[in-house]
Amino acid sequence: MTSEPGSKERGQQEAEPAAGLLVSLRRLFGHGLELVQIRVEQISLEFEAEKLRLFGALIQSLLALLLAAAALGMLSLCLLLMTPEPWRWVTALVLGLFYLALAWICWQRAGRQLSQPGGAFAGTVAELGRDRSALEP
Repeated sequence: MTSEPGSKERGQQEAEPAAGLLVSLRRLFGHGLELVQIRVEQISLEFEAEKLRLFGALIQSLLALLLAAAALGMLSLCLLLMTPEPWRWVTALVLGLFYLALAWICWQRAGRQLSQPGGAFAGTVAELGRDRSALEP
């Protein structure tokens, strides 16, 4: 039972392509996982930035509302007290309509500020689109 030297070499040669394929598959899987990890980190960063932007806008809006309400109340009261008795209802009506118009303008501006083109995760969507186009033949 002597083994031929050529038979060992053939077995090794057949095992080498299978091992090379396995290494390539592992490498491909590793790169895929790395790509997924990068995209998840990017989504996380964009979510954090969006959260901070919204929180900052909310704090500034609330502070502006409080200060504006205090100022408007004091100025309106002062103006109503300075108006002669028969004309106070007209003054109150004009002030109310003026405040309503200002409130509507502020509401519109806040809506424009929060409606950012592309949405909250525009960068991530663009990167995923590039990834998909790179994988297409």
